[in-house]
Amino acid sequence: MLEYNEITPKKYIVYENGPYEVLESHVARTQQRKPQNQTKIRNLITGQIIPVTFRSSDKVPEADIESKDIKYLYTAKGETWFCDAKDPSDRFQLTSEMLGGREKFLKPNTIVDAMVFDEKVIGVRFPIKMELLVKEAAAAVKGNTVQGGSKQVVLETGATVNVPMFINQGDLIRINTETGTYSERVDKK
Repeated sequence: MLEYNEITPKKYIVYENGPYEVLESHVARTQQRKPQNQTKIRNLITGQIIPVTFRSSDKVPEADIESKDIKYLYTAKGETWFCDAKDPSDRFQLTSEMLGGREKFLKPNTIVDAMVFDEKVIGVRFPIKMELLVKEAAAAVKGNTVQGGSKQVVLETGATVNVPMFINQGDLIRINTETGTYSERVDKK
């Protein structure tokens, strides 16, 4: 059990029978009143963010969130399929809402980290940067780069991103999966 002042950012708690991540916390001590912890917490299942104030008499249980490696298999017809990294026959589907639309940057057989609460997958931690091959890219038009222009390219996973004009088809680029933006070109070895 966590005391009211131990509920700090990046901790996982159980609040109203659900797992929450603490995003912000501020212990306020007013002159005549007892101290209280004003927090913002995010539901790990729905993603909803709510403000909650914990009084000095409040205690909350710490959420037992386990980590498990899972392997991305494929996405088809709006369904994204994964399997246990150690047991390929244990297949399951995760919703696009849970994945935040970032599954478009995953290559088949990529291992990702799943967050498990009560033996149910409630979230996925993606690698922050992924190296992907440019499958389709329009040619740069001469004189079009004065403003540091950009163009859209199609990656090997089917995702489209904006990149600088010097990126060509066949280049290997690094994508930030959190923002969905181009990060850098990877040198060919």
